[in-house]
Amino acid sequence: MGVVGMNERNTRIIGALNPRSLYPLVDNKLKTKLLAAEKGVATPALIGAVKTQHDLKKLSEFLAPHDGFAIKPAKGSGGKGILVIASQRKDTFIKPNGQELLIDDVRRHISNILSGLFSLGGAPDVAVVEALVRPDSMYENLSVEGVPDIRIIVYRGFPIMAMMRLSTRESDGKANLHQGAVGVGLTISGGRAVNAVQFNRTIREHPDSGADLMSIHIPGWAALLELGARSADATGLGYIGADIVIDRDRGPLLLELNARPGLAIQIANGVGLAFRIRDVDAIRSQFFRESAHQRVMRAMTMFD
Repeated sequence: MGVVGMNERNTRIIGALNPRSLYPLVDNKLKTKLLAAEKGVATPALIGAVKTQHDLKKLSEFLAPHDGFAIKPAKGSGGKGILVIASQRKDTFIKPNGQELLIDDVRRHISNILSGLFSLGGAPDVAVVEALVRPDSMYENLSVEGVPDIRIIVYRGFPIMAMMRLSTRESDGKANLHQGAVGVGLTISGGRAVNAVQFNRTIREHPDSGADLMSIHIPGWAALLELGARSADATGLGYIGADIVIDRDRGPLLLELNARPGLAIQIANGVGLAFRIRDVDAIRSQFFRESAHQRVMRAMTMFD
């Protein structure tokens, strides 16, 4: 079935196409945002960064002007350490599930980020504070207590597989499949749902809202694929996962990039990556000089 396993991904694909010298561009969310801004790739607005424990003394003043925001470890992975605040009143911060936190709770969470609790290898980190993404109303029943995102796998500049990740109560509002989020496989040709899974089991409806997952069809699909391809081009990495959200006001935004994207996307789509990788390898020498737009158009005709 062409399923790519962990060893093959790490050695033949990532090891060959992703120079380790370029990893900091995607392993650090703050660097990714700065790179995206330089290349004209839209991302959620950066409110600021908390870099030292000393900065925590003025945290209330720093957060006060912003009703909703997301706090992320710059070097985190797998959704760990992300704190989403939907609204606040005085020094009370309210999560999307209604849980209330005090300023000391938020301060303690950021302190843990700075100490490296959520970072790759436990290295000291920086807390990135972003403006909250407001999802389009068409997605409100698809994701519970969180914002849906779209993961696009880009191989040698060509988008070859995609899925939508939908948060659930079990995943605590995070779009992470290992924590209980739903993965919906999407066609490259048109952004239509082909399959959906939770904990690797096929489902047809969202476990919390009951929304019909098989009716999902992403409008403006080519623009999302092009955003993913342009983001990959900006990094110089040959195999990358681009995570994109759709804001109701700003449209598609690059959320983050991953140099080691997981393989569960194959389960969500019900098909392996190997054949698509082979097909790109067969034509790349002819078309690698094409623009991101041209590569996307070609990929949409190659892959369902």
